Amino acid sequence: MTNHKIIIFNPKSANSKHRIPNSILQVGASVHGKYDYVFIDGNLEQDPWQTIANYLKTGEFKYFGSTVMPGPQLLEAIPFTKKIKTLFPDIITIWGGYFASNQYKVSLESGYVDYIVNGPGDQTFPELINTLESNRKEDTIHIKNLIFKNNNGEIIKTATEALLDQDSLPKFPYEYLNTFYPVKNYLAKTFMGSKTLSYHSSMGCPFSCSFCAVVPIYNARWKGMSAARIYEDIKYFKEKYQIDAVEFHDNNFFTSKKRVLEFSELIKNDNINYWGEGRIDTLNMYSDDELKFMRKAGCRMIFLGAETGNDKILKQMNKGGTQTGQMIKDFVLRMKNADIIPELSFVLGLPAVTEKEVYDQILWDINFIKEIKEINPKAEIIIYLYSPVPTEGSELYQQIIDAGFSFPSTLEDWISPSWENFDLRKNPLTPWLKPYMIDTIKNFETVLNGYYPTASDFRIKGWKKRLLQLPSSIRYKTGIYNYPYEIKLMHKIWKYRQPEIEGFYSE
Repeated sequence: MTNHKIIIFNPKSANSKHRIPNSILQVGASVHGKYDYVFIDGNLEQDPWQTIANYLKTGEFKYFGSTVMPGPQLLEAIPFTKKIKTLFPDIITIWGGYFASNQYKVSLESGYVDYIVNGPGDQTFPELINTLESNRKEDTIHIKNLIFKNNNGEIIKTATEALLDQDSLPKFPYEYLNTFYPVKNYLAKTFMGSKTLSYHSSMGCPFSCSFCAVVPIYNARWKGMSAARIYEDIKYFKEKYQIDAVEFHDNNFFTSKKRVLEFSELIKNDNINYWGEGRIDTLNMYSDDELKFMRKAGCRMIFLGAETGNDKILKQMNKGGTQTGQMIKDFVLRMKNADIIPELSFVLGLPAVTEKEVYDQILWDINFIKEIKEINPKAEIIIYLYSPVPTEGSELYQQIIDAGFSFPSTLEDWISPSWENFDLRKNPLTPWLKPYMIDTIKNFETVLNGYYPTASDFRIKGWKKRLLQLPSSIRYKTGIYNYPYEIKLMHKIWKYRQPEIEGFYSE
């Protein structure tokens, strides 16, 4: 009997249809054919803890690896990992993901997280397993992208590995995943298509926005698969599962115009819609003809970090690049002419010198958002409350510390309801953002989502949409946003889905 098998766990992240778990597939690919491992997807398990416990009780498993993203995943990752260390103390626990990398101190101080993979684990994870299996624990210090405690209790953060050539990495073990969970169940109907694939084609982002959680991990580095390599996988899913849509969940899919246009050329006759995330100043360098060609090839919507229309605040955010408020306006018009829906995220509630200045900035951006909707009514608007990320060394980070903000000191604190909302950027707990300011933002958001329901929730159409817009239009046009209970009631009855919380509505 072997006792070095690996559990690779994806904690539950949503309450509805779920995307293919690319993060654990990537880990699985790194050890496929080298070590025995099992996948556990908390999204598709009725009782994921029981499944974990049943494996561990066999005595065949030595390692528990979990991806840990901020928000809902913490509700399983933290208590399950703690319980494993209590009931099965010899199991070696390994965390990866944005939360683990950014909150490595509190994770390791918990006493139940042994190792953290800091960024891509394509080489780090198998090297760690190889080292531990060879009883060479002292050599872990030479493994790049790793954080752990040494024998003296000191936290060691090893050297950062250069981003690998993405085409050279092993393909994801989709067929192996299918032996645990039918892959077809991950291909949901969304407004993009009847069978939508979630895919990741690159690592990192070449910018250093001080509000972004990936900055401390990638440090303005980006590397992507070639268009041909991407298309190879898309074609596989088209032929085997008849997909007709793809969501690219890269941090910045449109970084390389050459790659995007080559991919669009490859996919243009396959009747596949696609969605991805990008920057306005990057995409603004694409010509009108190139944007229209992308649309013809299937690019239906692009998620864009507008953040704010205020140039002063853009500078405070260390957004980088050349984005301005005027560029945002000009680009949403170009998107309208290209028939591509711009999905714009705004971050409201950054710190300022005075309370009045914080509130004035919020009101300024609310009016700017309304200007955007006048220019392009189809523009989707996603509103977040500013939630600090631990990008130590930045000017903005120092501002939030000086203002009295601090992160939880224990892992258990992170799974309180208030901190879960913090991770979803819906309740940031920041001392400079007063309750009346949060009410102003949320009330405006409710009215906005009533007057302009998201196209991604395709249930809200016809008479439902008209009924929702009736009271919302009066409020939106008059600027009376307070106490929009009638809109909230309709949203509750119809279970209106906000894409910033759980992605596109799917079934």
